[in-house]
Amino acid sequence: MSQLPPPDQRVGWTAAHMRLLTAIGEEFSGTRPFAGLRIGVSNHLEPKTAVLLETLQRGGADLVAAGNLGTTQDDVVEYLSDTGIDARGSSSDDTAAHAAVLDSIVAEAPDLLLDNGADLTARACDADLDVLGGTEETTSGHFRLVDELASEVRFPVIVINDSPLKALAENKHAVGQSVYESFCRHTNLMPQGKTVLVVGYGWCGRGIAHYFRSNGASVVVAELDEIKRLEAFLDGFIVGTTEELAARATVVITATGRPSVFGERELSVVPSGALLANAGHFPNEIDVDALDRISDDRSQLGSDLERHRLQDGRVIDLIARGQMMNLKGTAPKGNSIESMDLGFAMQARSLERLATQREGLSLGAQPVPDDINRSLANAFVTTCQAEPLVADDAVKQL
Repeated sequence: MSQLPPPDQRVGWTAAHMRLLTAIGEEFSGTRPFAGLRIGVSNHLEPKTAVLLETLQRGGADLVAAGNLGTTQDDVVEYLSDTGIDARGSSSDDTAAHAAVLDSIVAEAPDLLLDNGADLTARACDADLDVLGGTEETTSGHFRLVDELASEVRFPVIVINDSPLKALAENKHAVGQSVYESFCRHTNLMPQGKTVLVVGYGWCGRGIAHYFRSNGASVVVAELDEIKRLEAFLDGFIVGTTEELAARATVVITATGRPSVFGERELSVVPSGALLANAGHFPNEIDVDALDRISDDRSQLGSDLERHRLQDGRVIDLIARGQMMNLKGTAPKGNSIESMDLGFAMQARSLERLATQREGLSLGAQPVPDDINRSLANAFVTTCQAEPLVADDAVKQL
């Protein structure tokens, strides 16, 4: 079996293609916006995140970081620790161990939070932590901030997910690309001849639907919101309820940011041989517990693929136990480097704003400031159209 290259080489290769963060890091080395501040982090600990954390470190930040459940890359944790960043957690952590790691981050009393799914923010609120502000990356975290945590968050939280830049570059194009790539990687199947049900037509669902259709699949879309359902129809997709469309699907991919959107009713009608996968942040969009309950037998088809033989005789296959399919399993890559360069540049600039100019920000969830959006949109286009790195230049940065 082939071995991954050492993490310093992987992070170096990634950094060579994250030009926005590289430029911001050089600036931060001089301005030091985070000097004297501790940033608590909960995010996927993989090479792209490592570049972001090193950028913040160059700005003077004292960092204490945890991965997300099921997506931590152990060699990247070790690499970050070697660079002086306090990185915690492991790929083998279960829910309880992961929660303990997050609690340990809160115990370090961070001044700023960089969160993914609002788990760290929720714990900071429970601990009544005196926080200057935070950022949130995901759709799932946005929902938590405006619903269950709305009355508890007493500091500004800039929601990166609410930026049109993230919607277009990362959620639509990068998630669409990485979920399609991950489907092929996990299954080694071709999309042609498959009927793919995409549950949710937000920006991520849009991207998934378009990438699968562009690669030959027949795609149908389930969406509760009337306007998004109309958009999916006008985009040329057959639309309906999840239960209606599940009965004809050979592949199901959830992308809603909501729990149990594919539950017992949907499981009761999905045809034998169907393949289930989740692209949302939390591993609860597919009701895996319900699937286990109605199964007589469960067997591994590979490290990331398992077969359920149901009590009624049907067979259903599940990718990565319902965890985020593009950041879980063998050789996960996640979203494209360039898209995350843009998204993480928004993280860096938003944290800088919280550290140095938070007076103009309101409490609670809010979008990325417009001036940050516009300056980074312009910089990203300029960067992508610039002369690419030649091989020797890339090697020098490894």
